[in-house]
Amino acid sequence: MADAISYLIIGLLLFQALWRIPAALRGHSRERSLWGAFAALAGSWMLRNGAVREAADDLGVTDLSYLLKHCVAIIGICVLLRYVSTIYRSVPAAPATPGTPETPGTPAETAPLPRSVRVAEAVHRIATKASVATILVMAGVFVFALHDPDTSTFYLVARYAGQPGLPVYLGLFYLYVGGAAAVCGYQWGNAWLRARRTVRAGAKRWTLLTGLMMMSVAMGLAVIYAVIRTAFTFLVTFEPVSAHVNQVQENVTDTLLYATFLLFTLGSIAPATQAGISRWRTVLTLNEIYPLWHEMATAIPEVVLRRPSDLLPGRRFSRRLNRLRDLLRLDPPPYLRLERYVTEISDANRTLSHYAPEGLYARAVALAERERGAGAEARALADAYWMTGALHARQTGTPAHRAPADSLPGLEDDFDSYLPRLLRATATYRTLRRDAALALLRPATTA
Repeated sequence: MADAISYLIIGLLLFQALWRIPAALRGHSRERSLWGAFAALAGSWMLRNGAVREAADDLGVTDLSYLLKHCVAIIGICVLLRYVSTIYRSVPAAPATPGTPETPGTPAETAPLPRSVRVAEAVHRIATKASVATILVMAGVFVFALHDPDTSTFYLVARYAGQPGLPVYLGLFYLYVGGAAAVCGYQWGNAWLRARRTVRAGAKRWTLLTGLMMMSVAMGLAVIYAVIRTAFTFLVTFEPVSAHVNQVQENVTDTLLYATFLLFTLGSIAPATQAGISRWRTVLTLNEIYPLWHEMATAIPEVVLRRPSDLLPGRRFSRRLNRLRDLLRLDPPPYLRLERYVTEISDANRTLSHYAPEGLYARAVALAERERGAGAEARALADAYWMTGALHARQTGTPAHRAPADSLPGLEDDFDSYLPRLLRATATYRTLRRDAALALLRPATTA
């Protein structure tokens, strides 16, 4: 069971590290710090068990895997500290309570910084130096003060119990771990309190609050873990304990460690679930609008930034393949592609307004209202009739007017207003009577 949990934690840490590679490559130091933290912590856990630990121990240095595990963990924690401190150094001061008068002559810039910002500033200054110093001292103690381990047990504390170098080595490590966890927990706890006050109700609220709460609790457990391990290390240095007591301590602290990392990794994923849900919904919207965009982009290629995919033309499955390729591109992200698709369809309609005969939209509205009545559905059908007729006019060689002869209304609407209308028009566009749309090109025809 313990091995299964360990591999689950390694998998979650590796997933986070791999998932954040694109952001680390194109992002700033903040994104690279978060990626580095997950990568280092994953490496530390791999050194804790399995083939990686055995490979390290086979290098000829007794218990080298323990030293490497602790050093890599410190590096990961240091990078995480720098990430957290970078985030909260830029948090603005809380606004004054409404109704509280300002102190004359005290500009906002000179107001005292929140405690969380001051803590973040201090941590940012000392995190790297403290990490390097801790690693160097631990390495020195490991080489010169830890000898002749008890090879009958796997646990580091039991292997070196009674040696004076043990409390120095592990005391430094757990002091660093506990201090870092306390700082991270304090910052995430403050962020949770601020989020409760400032984030409005909705899906984003619960994912953000859940993630911050899980990570705060995880850091609290990490502090408890570090305190217990430190106390037990000093105990076994001065007072031998039975194998049973040692085993109970290992079971308790392992449980705390597993809970810490499960809460931390899952909590760091929780706020991103809303982004994932939003991304998936955007892809679904792209899928709805794609047929209209594809037809417009193919017929009027000068208005599109990137033409539709055209792999394996003529094959039976090529249409579906190209659609998937266009919809699932990694760059640009879906929301930018959706904005681009909407803009390009709008630009295509502006181009078509130079080919549409005068009065086309009025005739389309009259026909749509006879078929659907007044309302949004009738307007969507009228839009679809107009686009079909104007596109046919261009494709059949109708000369372009110097100025728009008949325009589709609403092309100047903002994105949020135009998108729902375009989605309704796209759904109608696929099922309208094409012969009726083409008949509207004749001025005397309304049906």
